[in-house]
Amino acid sequence: MDSRRRTVGELVRERWGDHRPGLWFEGRVVSHHRVAAGAAARAALLADTLPSGAEPHVGVLLDNTPEYPLWLSAAALAGAAVAGINPTRRGPELARDILHTECRVLVTERAHLPLLDGLELPGVRVLVTDTDAYTDLLRAYEGAKPDDTAARADSRFLLLFTSGSTGAPKAAICTQARIAAAGRSLVDHFGVRADDTHYICMPMFHGNAVIADWAPALAAGAGIALRRRFSASGFLPDVRACGATYFTYVGRAVQYLLATPARPDDRDNPLRLGFGTEAGAVDAAAFEERFGARLVEGYGSSEGGAAVQRVPGTPAGAIGRAAPSDDLAVIDPATRRECPPAVFAGDGRLLNGGDAIGELVNRGTSLFEGYWRNPEAEAARRRGTSSRPGEGWYWTGDLFYRDADGFLYFAGRSDDRLRVDSENLAAAMIENILARYEDAAAVAVYAVPDPVAGDQVMAALALKAGARFRPASFAAFLLAQPDLGTKMAPRFLRIVERMPVTATNKIHRVALRREGFRCADPVWWRPPGEPAYRRLAAADLAGLVARYRAHGREELLTR
Repeated sequence: MDSRRRTVGELVRERWGDHRPGLWFEGRVVSHHRVAAGAAARAALLADTLPSGAEPHVGVLLDNTPEYPLWLSAAALAGAAVAGINPTRRGPELARDILHTECRVLVTERAHLPLLDGLELPGVRVLVTDTDAYTDLLRAYEGAKPDDTAARADSRFLLLFTSGSTGAPKAAICTQARIAAAGRSLVDHFGVRADDTHYICMPMFHGNAVIADWAPALAAGAGIALRRRFSASGFLPDVRACGATYFTYVGRAVQYLLATPARPDDRDNPLRLGFGTEAGAVDAAAFEERFGARLVEGYGSSEGGAAVQRVPGTPAGAIGRAAPSDDLAVIDPATRRECPPAVFAGDGRLLNGGDAIGELVNRGTSLFEGYWRNPEAEAARRRGTSSRPGEGWYWTGDLFYRDADGFLYFAGRSDDRLRVDSENLAAAMIENILARYEDAAAVAVYAVPDPVAGDQVMAALALKAGARFRPASFAAFLLAQPDLGTKMAPRFLRIVERMPVTATNKIHRVALRREGFRCADPVWWRPPGEPAYRRLAAADLAGLVARYRAHGREELLTR
């Protein structure tokens, strides 16, 4: 069979009879065979539990325990789909996620039961994995063998929720063929071997853990190791204990690892590779120097609409080139014309960011398979059905720029664009520069409204342990950065003890933007015309608000 049309169910079935170590969790190891047997039992339970005529959707509200990959494997065998439920959601939002995806079975654990208190979930059967009742229920299916006859290439397999930062989360549809092919592609790209162990410490309700970590392990017959929740201090002990050779990361996870106290034996570990997003070139180099494992930055949306692959010769700072199946371009959303190539100074500084930065668009045939019960969002992603140029293209919502050789550079989310004095800036580019500050543990850059027009640059800065903010030192650092444009320096600087993040370790920019400079943390600012930073005092704040009010823009401070 064409490997591109293989099913996840087939991959699960093929592990039957494989008695090598397959799953590590908190010091316990079970074989691939036992995982396949457990998946078969749960698939049989699911077949008996789903009401007749119901959508074959299973909600999974779990930490990264063995039950998570077991239910993924069970759903694959049964031709069902897993909707990963985010445990950081609460109340009506949590109920909405479960009901929107039409889950008639919800698999959870006792630790998460309080989240369900008081929720109206009509027709949803809840299975609690760490209970005697659940053990007794499964006992009747212990003799089941993996049967993938219900698994088809076009069977829905995942309903992956987006972040929901601009509205209710959307559930991206992923079929078995796409997930199996994605796993196989990473096996080929990174040379994953059957004797590898993939360490899964990112939450499994997120596409990164399932598509980039679990799927290639399954496709190669490699083992997996689970961590309930990401822990920077527990990372290296886990890696050594389970013999992990590969892991994935998102958001600020790498920064948290680098913030742990260094030890002389940090490089004494079996890691070969880490794959993820948003580490940045500086942190990636620091990670390899300290831990001896290479980090590879990649780009790919959970929706499957576009992918950028790192290839030999990729310049420093670039993500790579378009995947062979994609026709990627950087497009100006207003004109729908391709942006000009980036122009760099001799020191690598981008000279034409206002023109070169645009939205990454796939003009070819994308793998996007739609959103569950959300035609409006689907049409917006494909930009409608007008006869204008751009019809049918897949718009990623991410900002990029491209050099003359076709290498693509990530510049942030489209809603992270700042417009300062009529110039377009990308938050990610400024963050990469500010991350060089010697006392910086984490940096986030975002827009706050200007009192008159456009935006001003604000940054949140988390300091390394024991460091304190030194305004003169920071101002001198900014002056020494050759690629920091005159409009990039932060007007406001918020000093935080810890960067606010989402459940997937991505910076919670929505909350930062909403609070702006009127927050409980210390804020330093550089008044117009002044070279130095000073604390934003009550009198400064009152004067600023009065200026916004005078220009009719005070309401923008609360958006």
